[in-house]
Amino acid sequence: MGATRLLDGLTEAQAAAVTSDGAPLVILAGAGSGKTRVLTRRIAWRAATGSAEARHVLALTFTRKAAGELRTRLGSLGVRDQVAAGTFHAIAYAQLRQRWADRDITPPALLKRKVPLVAELRGRVRDAAVPHIDLVAEIEWAKARLVAPERYADEVARIGRTTPIAATAMAALYARYEEEKRARRLVDFDDLLLLCARALRDDSEFAAGQRWRFRHLFVDEFQDVNPAQSALLDGWRAGNADLCVVGDPNQAIYAWNGAEPSYLTRFCDREPGATVVSLEDNFRSSPQILAVAATVLGDPGGGLRAHRPDGRLPSVRAFADEHAEARAVARAVRDRRPPGTPWSRLAVLARTNAQLVVLEEALRSAGIPYRVRGGAPFLDRPEIADALTSLRRRPGTFPERIAGLQAGALEDDDDTPAAAERRGNVAELVRLAGEYAAAGGLPTVEGFTGWLDATLRGDNGATVADGVELATFHAAKGLEWPVVFLVGLERGLVPIGHAKTPAAEEEERRLLYVAVTRAEDELHCSWARERTFGARSLRRSPSPWLDDIGAVLAALRQGVAPADLRARVAEERRRLRSTGGGSRPATPVIGADADPAVLDALKAWRRTAAKAAGVPAYVIFHDTTLAAVAEARPRDRDALLALPGLGPVKAARYGDDLLRVVADARAS
Repeated sequence: MGATRLLDGLTEAQAAAVTSDGAPLVILAGAGSGKTRVLTRRIAWRAATGSAEARHVLALTFTRKAAGELRTRLGSLGVRDQVAAGTFHAIAYAQLRQRWADRDITPPALLKRKVPLVAELRGRVRDAAVPHIDLVAEIEWAKARLVAPERYADEVARIGRTTPIAATAMAALYARYEEEKRARRLVDFDDLLLLCARALRDDSEFAAGQRWRFRHLFVDEFQDVNPAQSALLDGWRAGNADLCVVGDPNQAIYAWNGAEPSYLTRFCDREPGATVVSLEDNFRSSPQILAVAATVLGDPGGGLRAHRPDGRLPSVRAFADEHAEARAVARAVRDRRPPGTPWSRLAVLARTNAQLVVLEEALRSAGIPYRVRGGAPFLDRPEIADALTSLRRRPGTFPERIAGLQAGALEDDDDTPAAAERRGNVAELVRLAGEYAAAGGLPTVEGFTGWLDATLRGDNGATVADGVELATFHAAKGLEWPVVFLVGLERGLVPIGHAKTPAAEEEERRLLYVAVTRAEDELHCSWARERTFGARSLRRSPSPWLDDIGAVLAALRQGVAPADLRARVAEERRRLRSTGGGSRPATPVIGADADPAVLDALKAWRRTAAKAAGVPAYVIFHDTTLAAVAEARPRDRDALLALPGLGPVKAARYGDDLLRVVADARAS
């Protein structure tokens, strides 16, 4: 492909990023701004213009999938089988293996699973309640941050990090782990980065060869780079200015795992001669969805520029509990799927894996296929397997064993993110036990586990060819769907309860932003006024970020221009404070201001329609959908379709009746 053709279809900013002579170059690419398109075309542009040789290009990604997509796109642009593209770990391992072969060194064995070794070294200790996987994750965090065992205790004290076990005990285990690996001639995946960086530093011949081979460096998702990866990148560069990094500071959501967003946000401080190009045009989401996304980041009326036409207004709904929420989402999912289209056009996203279980149940009951994306299935998670083993071994009746399991989870006061997720999963298992008992199941562990297998290992899960996507906010990063449901937007989940520092809360805000910007055409948000955690039902309050979202949606419904949204939200905040609305105003719920006469007329029509069809009334329309119609009082089909719970199928079937009932009620 000729160089000029590589610029076809690009915006001015995208073309500037592709053709820039800047070195180093930073491309700040917002969500949906076409960053992969720009990155691949920049590589192809430089190859086509002769400013870079494809065989000397190294493109670094964070997943094998991303590397494969990058190679595929480059191939379609005429750059075939020449560019080296892969993850930091994969490239480092390839270089190390070549180095070992060149020097006739027997390579160490790669430790692919750390848990068995940590379990062996740990033995029988007082903190046995902490799963081995949490300790492995802490070792991985330390190595990602270049924190050696002897510095570990001081470092976690300095930054105030919560550790899975006492810091001194963790440091001792970490040291034993490293010593045992050396004794057995093992290396883990984290070692690959450190060993390659050390070789580049200490072996001048090896370093010269790699720097000659890879002269043009490109790094995707630069906001996710950690100190170990940065050290390796510095080793490959050795001051070489031919570096292009692409990233979005608003999608930095892995600091808890060792990532250091400041490598992107302060790049120009370290590289004073760097050129910055910003991509602020969004080609994925409707203007209404982008208005919500900007509001989540605290900038109503700001954010990315939409290049899509106006779409449906996002919705915010409240439900009595998580079961009502899940059933409503299942109904809405069915309504929002046009006939003949894939189920995979729709996604349901939650903050934690434990929240997905009740959604699986609701979708399964509704006969809707689904796929759980990312992570192990619920029953295969280590803490669930351990809990079920514990249930079998505990003395007492089935209810007594479940109560003991709940008590054990509550005694786990570890406040790390991994531990909080683990407690949430065990609490969900206890809730399922209550559901099993309420259904009249045989009160035995064997009966319960058999029921779990039957209900949670059904025909759905990850095996279906086409299904609604269920994922956590983290697992959804990098993906997109026409229709997205965000569930469980409650304080304690969004932001998560263990996010207790300003930095952690800001990361939670960015995580919600990532979830919002997965939606292309429709965004539906919901929360539950009551949620069951284990055997306890707790009252819930909406996420604090729903307040401003509700204010923005109300303003958009009234026709306020995007440029005026910031002032409108600020005015709403002042009004609530002056009227004693408290620090957290009530979240606007669609249907809350329904016209009583119109709503009564709609319910009367629904009773007649349900009787004629021989189905329960809720099958025709849920109360919340009728309330939304009674509030909006639409005059035409387009206005009707803009309401929650009214997909094209039901609009085609009942739309004329609804408009007639609304018109008659309005006239009377």
